[in-house]
Amino acid sequence: MQFWRRKSLWLALSASWLLLTFLGVLPLLRLAVSPRPQPIAPQGWPCWLDAALLRSFSQPEEPPEDAPQLPQAPRGASCSWGICFDPSRCRGDGLKVFAPAAAGPASEMHRRILASLESSRYHTRNLTEACLLLLLSADTPSGRCGPAPHHWDGGRNHLVVRLHPDPCPWASQLGQAMVAEASPRVDTFRPGFDVALPLLPEAHPLRGGAPGQLRQHSPHPRATLLALAEEGGRWRTADTHSSTCPWDGRCEQDLGSKQTSPEEKLPNATFCLIPGRHAEASRFLQALQAGCIPVLLSPRWELPFSEVIDWTKAAIVADERLPLQVLAALQEMAPARVLALRQQTQFLWDAYFSSVEKVVHTTLEILQDRILGVSARPSLQWNSPPGALLALSTFSRRPQDFPFYHLQQGSRPEGRFSALIWVGAPGQPPLKLIQAVAGSQHCAQILVLWSGEKPLPFRWPDTRVPLTVVDGHRKVSDRFFPYSAISTDAILSLDAHSSLSTSEVDFAFVVWQSFPERMVGFLTWSHFWDAAQGGWGYTAETANEFSMVLTAAAFYHRYYHTLFTYSLPKAMRTLADEAPACVDVLMNFLVAAVTKLPPIKVPYGKQHQEAAPLVRAGGRPGWGRSGPQPPHQDCINQMAAEFGHMPLVSSRLRLDPVLFKDPVSVQRKKYRSLEKP
Repeated sequence: MQFWRRKSLWLALSASWLLLTFLGVLPLLRLAVSPRPQPIAPQGWPCWLDAALLRSFSQPEEPPEDAPQLPQAPRGASCSWGICFDPSRCRGDGLKVFAPAAAGPASEMHRRILASLESSRYHTRNLTEACLLLLLSADTPSGRCGPAPHHWDGGRNHLVVRLHPDPCPWASQLGQAMVAEASPRVDTFRPGFDVALPLLPEAHPLRGGAPGQLRQHSPHPRATLLALAEEGGRWRTADTHSSTCPWDGRCEQDLGSKQTSPEEKLPNATFCLIPGRHAEASRFLQALQAGCIPVLLSPRWELPFSEVIDWTKAAIVADERLPLQVLAALQEMAPARVLALRQQTQFLWDAYFSSVEKVVHTTLEILQDRILGVSARPSLQWNSPPGALLALSTFSRRPQDFPFYHLQQGSRPEGRFSALIWVGAPGQPPLKLIQAVAGSQHCAQILVLWSGEKPLPFRWPDTRVPLTVVDGHRKVSDRFFPYSAISTDAILSLDAHSSLSTSEVDFAFVVWQSFPERMVGFLTWSHFWDAAQGGWGYTAETANEFSMVLTAAAFYHRYYHTLFTYSLPKAMRTLADEAPACVDVLMNFLVAAVTKLPPIKVPYGKQHQEAAPLVRAGGRPGWGRSGPQPPHQDCINQMAAEFGHMPLVSSRLRLDPVLFKDPVSVQRKKYRSLEKP
């Protein structure tokens, strides 16, 4: 009798488990499928968030390896990278892209794409240098068809960009051409060969773009909201704790949903439910910008840049046939996981999708990584701040060589720095400055960039570290060239008129080691909005708030020399050469645009400020005491227009040594000379 009871109970439990599995209750949600293997190194989150909020979810749990996968639709033609593309044409100079002139009038979106291509380091105007030809197909279904392009060669080594379905006959017979298509269908997309683009709105900006809408102190103490994409550009919001199913008519009556108009911004919701229909793919970017976690309901289109972006960290895929179970699973999601997903949406939006230029440059970087093969950048650089567009492969392909990944790699910058001293007119050797810097226990070498009109001195002071003099540089921007002689990660940028003590140098370098991605300096400027002039301005007057540090005495990572030389437009570097005061602004713009963080100020002795001249040689303002408004105010507006936004971030933080100016014995203080009157 006991045997039959146990057997009956066992059969009943087994039948219940099979029934639950058949209904799809376990599991109900899965993270978006990652196109690449998970990296071994832990993934980081945007560093502009409070670290205290991230202590328990900086490395969220990963989905189990045996997690069930949604059925995959049959893929497209058999063309692949190794078969239909000849990478040997790209050897030597690497990827070079040529765009033939359009046969007819180009749309505004096409002009933005071509402008973005021309601003890329991969663009060439010489057809013979190119190893890839980029073609723009008709912009709308009603667009007129042009003749088949010259040099078609069956489409080999061609990239056809499709923003909409193309009516042209030649475009439907692509042959061996790659296709970069907006939200392509999963049954026609060729992984590793085609490129999935986002579906861009017509008014998408050329560069810069609007920032993400998730603020630093999210999530707010409020009920979690759902936002469902509906026809006509509307969103319907509802509380996840209500017994409603916004997209299923079988659910109970709606107990509090609200519908927005097409003109309204996306509501401040936690989850954005996006139906799998191709027509709803445009809502994906809206959700990313708003910091709303995309919940894709059985999507029938490929996620943008799925080849390199790990969407498991920013999106969720759910079965649209199980509305009640999906809502229950969203309610039970841990708050730590919710915030981590929302943070990643903001990083991805800002790094790859906020402008047409970023979308085009991301496409080209994906193709460059394919050409590099095993030397391509790791997934960590694509899926961690600041993103692959700002981690140039020409500098290094190892994450530990960049200033951004020390936390993820568990490493620390090396304990030495190189001093780079710029000597302009009238060209007096900075003997006292050289001795002070050489006395630092962390100094590895000193490089003097001689740009004065006077001939080089024959004798230089004897120092315990190597001293190298480089002659012949006349442009101010040359001080930020990536010289091969620089052997350390840290650079101390100095002017010949700078005045520092050895203790000040030592302390500033120790601070930089804790913040290797930022600039650490002594004298500061601040920017402001001038309502009367309708533009930006900046001032050198002393204030509690600052947003820039002067490069006449500042620590930063040598990688920023590579970015300054090879990433900034030539027009920006020319502007800095014509207006020397603007070189400080431009370098601070660059670092702030990469890190989204302000610089760090360290103490600077009053004895230096009183002894230093008010205006530096070459017209550069204020090394030392607070002075009047710097000249060339308009350069900050030209730079803001070129960047597409104002990247500078204000701060009121100054880092001082322990016991700095405390009423205790001087013998207890490590940096004693910092407090000398």
